[in-house]
Amino acid sequence: MHKNRPEAQMIFLVVAIFFIAFLAAPLLILLANSFVTGQGSGLSNYIEVLGDKSVAAAISNSIQVSATAAVITTLLAFMLAYAVNCTKMCNGLKMLIKIGISIPMLLPTITYGFAIIYSFGKQGLLTKFFGMELFQIYGFNGLLMGYVIYTLPSAFLLLNNSFGYIDKKFIIVSTLMGDDFFRSFINTILRPLIGTIGGALVLSFILSFTDFGIPASVGGTYNVIATQLYQVMLGSIPNFQSGSVIAVLMLLPAILGVLFLNYLERFNFHYDGFSVTELPDNKLRDLAFAFVSVVTVTGIISVFLVMFIAPLVKNYPYDLTFTTQFIQQALFSSALLDVYENSVFVAIISAVLGTLIAYSAAIINVRTLMSKRAKISIDLFSMITNSVPGMVLGLAYLLLFNASDLKGTFMIIILCNIVHFFTTPYLMAKNSLSKLNPAWETTGELMGDTWIKTIIRVIIPNSVATIVEMFGYYFINTMVTISAIIFLVTARTSVVTSKIKELQHFANFNEIFVLSILIFVTNISIKICCDLVNQKLTSDYR
Repeated sequence: MHKNRPEAQMIFLVVAIFFIAFLAAPLLILLANSFVTGQGSGLSNYIEVLGDKSVAAAISNSIQVSATAAVITTLLAFMLAYAVNCTKMCNGLKMLIKIGISIPMLLPTITYGFAIIYSFGKQGLLTKFFGMELFQIYGFNGLLMGYVIYTLPSAFLLLNNSFGYIDKKFIIVSTLMGDDFFRSFINTILRPLIGTIGGALVLSFILSFTDFGIPASVGGTYNVIATQLYQVMLGSIPNFQSGSVIAVLMLLPAILGVLFLNYLERFNFHYDGFSVTELPDNKLRDLAFAFVSVVTVTGIISVFLVMFIAPLVKNYPYDLTFTTQFIQQALFSSALLDVYENSVFVAIISAVLGTLIAYSAAIINVRTLMSKRAKISIDLFSMITNSVPGMVLGLAYLLLFNASDLKGTFMIIILCNIVHFFTTPYLMAKNSLSKLNPAWETTGELMGDTWIKTIIRVIIPNSVATIVEMFGYYFINTMVTISAIIFLVTARTSVVTSKIKELQHFANFNEIFVLSILIFVTNISIKICCDLVNQKLTSDYR
C-alpha cells in the first residue's frame, strides 16, 4: 500500500466532492436559512418557533413517546438477544425469533400505522379476536406501539451482535463460584453489555424521534415534531424559515445521541480469546425466555397479518368473502404500477451507486496509506450521515436544489437515499476490508499489477459477499423510506411510500395494503437472492 497512488487520490477526491456537495452544502444552507429574517439575519425565527405552543407541545410529545418506546424496545431486544444466545431453547425457535423480528424492516413505517388501525381499531382483527377494544389507537398508544415495532429489529441486531462476543465460560465460572442467577447475570452479561445497551437505547430514541411514517398514520391529534415539520413545509403557505428552524431542532437529539454513543465506547469490552462452552441446564430460564420470545414475535406478526387479509376479502371486516378483485385492480392499474416501477428503479440505482461510493470510501480508509486527516474526514462524513434525520436531509436538499435542474427528478431522490443510508454499508465494507491480508497490494505490485488492478482482481473478489450485503441494505431501505423523500417527490417521480401517503387522504386502505405487500414481496425476494448468492459464494470459496 502506497501513500501517493494517483488512483487512490482520485477516488478520495471524488468521494470528498460528493459529500461536500450533497451533505455539507445542503446542511449549511439549511442552517443559514434558519437565521434568515425579513430584516436580515438573526435569532428571531428561533424565538418565534420556540415560543409557539404547538411546536413546544410537539417537541415535548416526541421526547415523551420516543423515550418510552426506547426503554421498552431496549428491554425487549435484550431479552430476545439473551434468549437466542444464552439459553438452550431449540434452534428452530431461535431461528423463528430472528426471522420474525426482521419482518418490520421489510415494510415502510407508514404501513405500520394502517396495520395497527386494522388490527386494534373498533372493527380490527385483534379487537374481534379478544372481543374488546384493547386501547385507543390514535395518539400516544398507537405511536408507542408503532415505534416499538419499528425500532425493535435494529436494537435486536445491535445487541445480538454484541452477545456473540461474550465468552460463556465466565457464566460457568460464576455458577461454580456459587453466584445465584441474578448475580451471575449482572457480572457476566449486564456489565459487559452496558455500552451496547446504551447504544440500543439511543438508537431507538433517535429512530422514533425522527420518524414521519408512523405519526402520519396513527398520530391523530397527538402532534410530534416530524408531523409539525411536515405541516409547516407542506401547508397552504410553506414557511421555509420556520421549517429550517424545526429541522435544526430535530438534529439536536441526534447529535447529542452520537456524542453519548462515543462516551459509551469506553464501556466496550473485549476478550483475548473465546471458548466453546456448553451452557448449564435451566428449564425455568429457558421456558421464561421462550414465552417472552414467542409472545413478542407472535405479536409483531399478528399486527401485520391483517395487511395480507384485508385486500383478499370483499369488504373487511363486514364481508369476509374471498376475492382477488383488489389485487387484480392494483396489478392492472397503470397509476399504481408506475409508482411501483419508480420505486424499484430508484432502489436499484441507489443501491448500485450507494454501494460503489460506500465501498470506495472504505477502500480509501482501510486499503491505502492516505493521510490520517483524509481518513478522519471520511469517518466524519459517515458520522454526520448517521446523525441527520431523513426529513432534515430531504428539506436541506429542497432548499439547496430548489432552483436547479435536479428539482423534481429521480436523481435528487437517489442522491438523498445514497447519503441517508451511507453509514451502515460503509461500516460493513470497512470491517470486511480490514480483515483481509494487508500485504496483498504489495504482492500485486511485485507481480507487476497496478494498485487498481489488485483491487479489482484480488480485493473485490475476496469481499464480494459484503458487497452483496451492502447492495441489499441499500435496496431494502430505499424501498421502505418515506421520511427522506417526502419533500422531494413530485407527481412524476412518486414512489410507493409517497403514494401510500397520498392514498391515505382517500381512505383507500385496500390499495395501501396491496402496495405494502408489493414492497414486502420485493424486499424479501431481494433478501433471499442476496442470501443465496452469499451461500453460493461461501460454498465456492470452501
